[in-house]
Amino acid sequence: MNPVTPMPVALNPLPSLAPAAAAPPSYLVGQDGEGHWVAVEAGGRAGGIFRSRQDAIRYACVETGCRPGDVPLAAGPIPFRLS
Repeated sequence: MNPVTPMPVALNPLPSLAPAAAAPPSYLVGQDGEGHWVAVEAGGRAGGIFRSRQDAIRYACVETGCRPGDVPLAAGPIPFRLS
């Protein structure tokens, strides 16, 4: 019977991932033209109207997994359309 010889294993660190800031934001939070707080997905496929800024940020954070930089606040009004 031949004994099994273990093969050497190289422990190399995983390559570093690109910074999260390189990816476009998933959601944008701000107010629409009528002053309602909204959170809108970058592609316009999801979003909602909220009672407060905190509620809009909370929704966007949950949807993006709370990744830093994925929920910026808009500087001006956000066009929001219900369809």
